[in-house]
Amino acid sequence: MRKDIDIPKVKDIYIAIIKEWDEELLAQNWIAYIINDGTVPIEMVLIVTKGYDSDRKTSLLRHGIGSVEAKSSAKIEMIQEELLTMNNEFAVTFFADGKLYDKKYIFQKHTINEGAVQELPVMKQQGVLKK
Repeated sequence: MRKDIDIPKVKDIYIAIIKEWDEELLAQNWIAYIINDGTVPIEMVLIVTKGYDSDRKTSLLRHGIGSVEAKSSAKIEMIQEELLTMNNEFAVTFFADGKLYDKKYIFQKHTINEGAVQELPVMKQQGVLKK
């Protein structure tokens, strides 16, 4: 029975963490984005985020993003500095081409830093990328 279930593989969908200037807070903050580098839009995007390590964990945050067009991105949330010392998990669920997709992206603790930035697809900015 399990062999009959088609679980599609997520391709061209990434999570990026970018350090940006925040006009409201007048400070540089780390902001999480979902990137759709594919050729079709993704719909009903739901992202559940949490931070954790061996003895601490944050509350679950749920983000209903809606749709993300092909070759575009959408903002998820700001990541506080204290969370950079924890593992940060993004569980992403969405529909594309009539199929349900699901994938977890985990940024290990201390991997979100300015030394880990690279060029990001679609956004033409520098950030930490998880494929």
